[in-house]
Amino acid sequence: MTTLVFERIAVVGIGLIGSSIVRGARAKGLAGTIAVADHAGPHLARARELGLGDDWHADAGDAAAGADLVMVAVPVGACEAVAKAIAPRLKPGAIVTDVGSVKASVVRQMKPHLPAGVHLIPGHPVAGTEFSGPDAGFAELFENRWSILTPPDDVDPAALARLVAFWRGLGANVETMTAEHHDIVLAITSHLPHLIAYNIVGTAADVEQVTQSEVMKFSAGGFRDFTRIAASDPTMWRDVFLHNREAVLEVLGRFTEDLFALQRQIRWGEGDKLFDLFTRTRAIRRGIIGLGQETPAPDFGRRKG
Repeated sequence: MTTLVFERIAVVGIGLIGSSIVRGARAKGLAGTIAVADHAGPHLARARELGLGDDWHADAGDAAAGADLVMVAVPVGACEAVAKAIAPRLKPGAIVTDVGSVKASVVRQMKPHLPAGVHLIPGHPVAGTEFSGPDAGFAELFENRWSILTPPDDVDPAALARLVAFWRGLGANVETMTAEHHDIVLAITSHLPHLIAYNIVGTAADVEQVTQSEVMKFSAGGFRDFTRIAASDPTMWRDVFLHNREAVLEVLGRFTEDLFALQRQIRWGEGDKLFDLFTRTRAIRRGIIGLGQETPAPDFGRRKG
């Protein structure tokens, strides 16, 4: 049974993640009052229609006023503007966090603008779908998923404990690490796979010998999974690559080297090396399933029922 963690929270940005946080916090009784802010009029209006929250604001500062927790759920590139907007309205002791897929950049953007006595604890729930907007969210999104927090060295232990309790109340597992370590880990596990998906789907669309209708009609399971990833929000992912540039380029360089090695193995018929690689990668998949982060169902990325 969950208990109240914050009297008032403000969620800035009511897309997939923001609306899921609002739904989950309400369903689990984690917050007394929930304020919602979004600069997009249609999103804000839809949030009101859906009853997501208790009060709604076009200005992030108005939502943040009096909040114990401010959850910034906007594209990474917009974090500095949000920090400037909420800074004058934050009450002493408020916790400010975010949900972005890049952490070092968020610290650089937000920390200089936040007043003393406010606790900045960047975060990243490793959960999501390819859908976006207020209607896309659901309270169970974070169940048994990981939420990574990157607290500063001088973090207030009580503030961190409250934020951990909030995420656990939403059903998430919580891990802490430095912002820099987070960025290299996610460059490997999330950012590079998205970059590959965007590229391979774009390549398929550009191959002159194959029509676009053939690409869609004869898509095998692997390609369908790539298209699901490549359908993710373009604004969010543009910002991710621009704001985690160094880590992504480092991992991309290693990937390019491995890809050239794979090319040589195919060219020279080195079946033993290919078999060894495929065996090692198969073990990674089994490990992910073993940790409960995926199911072994052979649905090729398609939901049933």
